[in-house]
Amino acid sequence: MKTSIQKPFQWTMQLVLSLMLLLVVSSCEDQMETTYTYQTQVPVFLQVNTFREADIIIEPGKPLDDPGKIYIYGDYLFISEPGKGIHILDNTDPSSPRNLNFINIPGTGDLAINESILYADNYVDLLAFDISDPQNIEMVNREEDVFPNLYSNEETGTIVTYKDTLITSTDPNMAWSSWGRPAFRSDFMAMESAAFSSDAGKGSGGQSYGQGGSMARFTLLGGHLYTVDDYDLRVFNVEEPTDPQYLKNINLGWGIETIFPFKGKLFIGSMTGMHIYDASNPAEPQKMAVYEHITSCDPVVVNDDYAFVTLRSGALCRLGADELHVLDIKDLYNPKLIKSYPMDNPHGLGLSGDYLYLAEGEHGLKSFNVADVLEISNNQIEHLKDYASIDIIPGPKSLIVIGPEGVCQFDYSDPEKLKELSCISVSFR
Repeated sequence: MKTSIQKPFQWTMQLVLSLMLLLVVSSCEDQMETTYTYQTQVPVFLQVNTFREADIIIEPGKPLDDPGKIYIYGDYLFISEPGKGIHILDNTDPSSPRNLNFINIPGTGDLAINESILYADNYVDLLAFDISDPQNIEMVNREEDVFPNLYSNEETGTIVTYKDTLITSTDPNMAWSSWGRPAFRSDFMAMESAAFSSDAGKGSGGQSYGQGGSMARFTLLGGHLYTVDDYDLRVFNVEEPTDPQYLKNINLGWGIETIFPFKGKLFIGSMTGMHIYDASNPAEPQKMAVYEHITSCDPVVVNDDYAFVTLRSGALCRLGADELHVLDIKDLYNPKLIKSYPMDNPHGLGLSGDYLYLAEGEHGLKSFNVADVLEISNNQIEHLKDYASIDIIPGPKSLIVIGPEGVCQFDYSDPEKLKELSCISVSFR
């Protein structure tokens, strides 16, 4: 999927160009006033009754505008539009996916699916939808006030969200004003499912789960739904799929980003490290260890012996490192860094057997043979530079890659040579 100007990086490029213009103008004797255009996020205040009283509308299929998360369940592919809703596509044939419908869910960012029940956030609430018939979707439950981090005032029922806005100013520092914050869509942090593992597709009690990418903030394990936000891990009992019950909140510190389930354990990525929790008692996950690293954004995927963690730089990532870290996790109470590898700007990643697929943002998609974790840099297989990528699912039928320009699927039956099957491009850039 070839790209020209990548939307996730427009703000950065605009700032660089603006600074260059400033230097040119300041060198002239007769200075003219220069205007600067920035993409920022402006706070929007809402009352909870405005979205709780509104109908959740199931719309006909519509083109992608701003893809966020990808998720597989059976023959269906789910693609979220951060803050807007969820696309449902018939992916029976990955070379020709069919757009079926769109669940209009304001304030949504993540999803997970358990026994044909789709869970999604609606600002501060958790919604449950029966998707057993994708042509006749029905909302079956709403669990209120389970994501209170969005509240600006709980007593008045006021929440705060952020809207992307272009602003024009003669002040080059306007983008860093106290009322707004820069929008770095490539990080998917404002609205931030787990890559292929032995836990994907089934629960300990025989539940049928879906499969998502490494940028997950929702995941399922042992009849329970786990969600993370910037600070907390939340636990829900979903043994009765249509009736999710909020159980507890576990504070993890700051900068929490992603969650990955593997064989009864939860691997949680944060801006400062990787947390490991034992979920053998799924209602009471217990901390096992924390691996600390420099401040960076970092999704994680694992196998029996190793954890693969990407660290990336960026404004929302505190300008951290761009690296792949490989950790020895044979002793889950004492994870150890084996080796780090320099990367361009790594985001999500997916692991399938001895092969690691890594999304490098605007730098494309890379694949590695990781059978020898000490020689990963010498065992790079491909670097597809034309596919700007944010996250990856190595699924049962195809390798699914999402990026700022859309969603592509690849035949990876031969891991040495990816073959494009289809690409769904965004409707407008």
